[in-house]
Amino acid sequence: MQIIVEGWRFLPHSYAIANQFQLLEAIDRPELTIFHRDMPYASKTWQPVANLFDPKAELALSQIPNPSPNQEADATLRMYAPLNLAPAKTRKTAVFGCTEWGILTKSILRGMGVSSLGEAHANTDTIIVTPSGWSRDGFIRSGADGDRVAVVPLGVNPAIYHPLAPAERTALRQRLGIDGYFAFLNVGLMCNESQGVGRLLKAFATIVDGHPDARLILKGRDALFPSKDSIAKAGQTNLTDAEMDKVKSRLIYVGDTLSFAQLAQLYQAADAYVSPYLAEGFNLPVLEAAACGLPVICTQGGPTDDFINPEFALAIESKLETGSTTDGDKVWFVVPKQDRLVELMEAIIEQPALSDRARRAGPDWVGQHFTWAKAVDRLLDVLGPSNPKLSGPAFEPLIL
Repeated sequence: MQIIVEGWRFLPHSYAIANQFQLLEAIDRPELTIFHRDMPYASKTWQPVANLFDPKAELALSQIPNPSPNQEADATLRMYAPLNLAPAKTRKTAVFGCTEWGILTKSILRGMGVSSLGEAHANTDTIIVTPSGWSRDGFIRSGADGDRVAVVPLGVNPAIYHPLAPAERTALRQRLGIDGYFAFLNVGLMCNESQGVGRLLKAFATIVDGHPDARLILKGRDALFPSKDSIAKAGQTNLTDAEMDKVKSRLIYVGDTLSFAQLAQLYQAADAYVSPYLAEGFNLPVLEAAACGLPVICTQGGPTDDFINPEFALAIESKLETGSTTDGDKVWFVVPKQDRLVELMEAIIEQPALSDRARRAGPDWVGQHFTWAKAVDRLLDVLGPSNPKLSGPAFEPLIL
């Protein structure tokens, strides 16, 4: 099978991350011939980043051949933004995308150059590939043909994301200066409130009253988004001056671009992962954290319901709400209960058995169900000639 992939490489953006890991899995399969066409980044300020992978993987990515202008292939897969639903010159065309806020907003449609997703999708036979049931619902709510919206969950590479042996972990924590502390972690901050950083800061300010040795590690993406500024704004909006003073001395911010191996070390060194998000398309860091053996605290009712398991995850009860953007869009999001967030963070600190259980259960669960190999298997089902029914989920979601 020949596949032309049009997308982003050498960038720590979520679309590029998914694209690169899928490419590395796909090019190792002898039955596949993969071509890659690099597409312009969404922002002129974004620059290619070297050494996100080890040298062997980096070389393999760079050596994927570019398709000729008239290259024949069985399928085209687009892994970039804005979404382009126009049919390619191949038997099938698939476009990867997410609807974090329960719809495609007018600003996204403007970027696509269309006024109606329903009309644009109806005029093609293009398949929309999205990583969660939540995101699929958003496309359908926006007018997409549900029979051509396929759920293909993201994955992890267990060779990168895995727990460390106790002695290695202790040495890593000493090197990072967190040995003797209980470290909460949150990864991937952007420039809006969708990831709930304000709620997390507020909860952490309460936690340190009873647990002054707690620390909060926030991993931003300064190369792509004003992450550090968004944290400062969230603190000013959500914290009193007294709370800010308590948090500041216990907050560790990492804004540099890290290789995926270096990023895995943050998970491996931390004690718990916390994601009180409002709107996400998938939330890959939750899955990566589980693969590294961390207990996870995350919002219930959103896309993470598709892949978390109570053996390693504590779900924050939430309420589905709607709101409006400045463009007049009606958006959907889940609001986690703040008191419950604090209770679960306290439980993780005070009940070591939860962490012990997660250290065993998380990597096993992810390895069985959510690797990049399994993601590519599902993707090939979508791109293949058999035309399977696309409307159902790729797996049975867990109800907690």
